[in-house]
Amino acid sequence: MAERPLLGQLIDALKCLPGVGPKSAQRMAFHLLERDREGGRKLARVLDEAMERVGHCNMCRTLTEAELCRLCSNPKRDPATLCVVETPADVMAVEQAAGYRGLYFVLNGRLSPIDGVGPRELGLDLLERRLADGKVEEVILATNTTVEGEATAHYISEMAHASKVRVTRIAYGIPLGGELGYVDGGTLSHAIAGRREM
Repeated sequence: MAERPLLGQLIDALKCLPGVGPKSAQRMAFHLLERDREGGRKLARVLDEAMERVGHCNMCRTLTEAELCRLCSNPKRDPATLCVVETPADVMAVEQAAGYRGLYFVLNGRLSPIDGVGPRELGLDLLERRLADGKVEEVILATNTTVEGEATAHYISEMAHASKVRVTRIAYGIPLGGELGYVDGGTLSHAIAGRREM
């Protein structure tokens, strides 16, 4: 049986990216081959190196090339505050927007028994040990507001309380500049339930 042509293999390989369907993959492949071969070569080199060298931080589980990521190894970060997020992308979002100076714990998912994702798959045994060592005084739960995200937050909250660690949840609700008439009912409901004194 003859091997598939490289163009077809390239298009199929690009479809592994999220949100990239057959047409988008085809456009990307043609762009690289027709207009930016040097960019394609650079992409291939960097992608190959990243696949070999990028792993997970031994402390927070975010993506890094070192044993400890730049945040965990930074002595200026506050080790008493731990923000629990679902993905490394969430770490980046908080870092870019929030002015947060504590440390992180990245779950790399959320509890979903139907999909076979339990506490062990999320590294919650590592988190439990980290909470038990007495250095963490507050856990900030920053999981998504999906059913699985809320269940994960509840589970971690129980773990933290068992270790006598204060637990807070990030606020959610009406976006800054948002108009009530355009906000969905679930978001508005959470915003009203999470109201605070002024």
